[in-house]
Amino acid sequence: MPFRAGVAKSDVAPAEFLMRELLERLRVPLLLVLLATLSLIVLASDRRAMARRADERGLLPGILIELAVPVQKALSLPAELARTGWGRYVALLDVRSDNERLRARIAELQEENLQYREALVESGRLQRIAEMRTDFEAPMRPAQVVGQDVSPWFRSVLVDRGAGDGVRSGMPVVTEAGVVGLVTATSPHAGRAMLLLDAQSAVDALVQRSRARGIVRGDGTDRLSFEFFVRGDDVQVGDIVITSGFGGVYPKGLRIGEVVEVEPPGERLLQRAVLRPAVDFGRLEQIFVMLWRGPTLDLLYEGFGDAPERADAQPQGAPGS
Repeated sequence: MPFRAGVAKSDVAPAEFLMRELLERLRVPLLLVLLATLSLIVLASDRRAMARRADERGLLPGILIELAVPVQKALSLPAELARTGWGRYVALLDVRSDNERLRARIAELQEENLQYREALVESGRLQRIAEMRTDFEAPMRPAQVVGQDVSPWFRSVLVDRGAGDGVRSGMPVVTEAGVVGLVTATSPHAGRAMLLLDAQSAVDALVQRSRARGIVRGDGTDRLSFEFFVRGDDVQVGDIVITSGFGGVYPKGLRIGEVVEVEPPGERLLQRAVLRPAVDFGRLEQIFVMLWRGPTLDLLYEGFGDAPERADAQPQGAPGS
């Protein structure tokens, strides 16, 4: 008998343990059920109290209401958080989509603005070239600079126009700003032009204000040298120097540069001034070849096989003279 009693006692202990564990697991659900039951009681009490006067409510409904408010908030909080979070997520997706669309639109507007500005610059350049064409009565062939030689001994550029486009050696090369140089060699579809900066370049020129004459020479740098006679000549800083038309190389009136320095005369017969070129040779992109060649250069290049055909021959006199 004592042995049987010991066995029964040992069977009770695990049952109590299981009951406590079950109560621990069901504590939260039971609490929620209890709170929900209290909420239902409050709702039922409110429904009954609506038929009575407000001052007839008892103490119990008031207590239940006080208890029910935080319970209702706690029960609705997860749903509210989920709804708010979803709304913010959707809003962020919309904002991201709007930002991408706005960035694409900004890029399009920037590209359009760049094209408009380039077209405006090009329009002003073409207008000045059209005025030059009218002033000098010479047709002009546009060309793009495709290569540049900036060695200390030679300053020249390669262009994408050649003999097939009517370009011949000895023809002047200009931009809307002024003189660039002279065509020195051509192939059927390309040409080479010697720049004013080249040490072999020499242009007969005059000061636009005082009409003082001299020779503009290149020295391989980004400046030009203007040599003129001292006696009776009036050359000052800021004067504009243009082509004189003498020598039959360039027509008269093309802008060469501006005087930035006048050296003291000293004992020499010739005085020297330094010019800043009218053309920015570091940003040379598009040029215009004047389809005209003076008689001197016509004789010079006659034996080199690139003289204009008779049907395409230009007048031998200087344009605009």
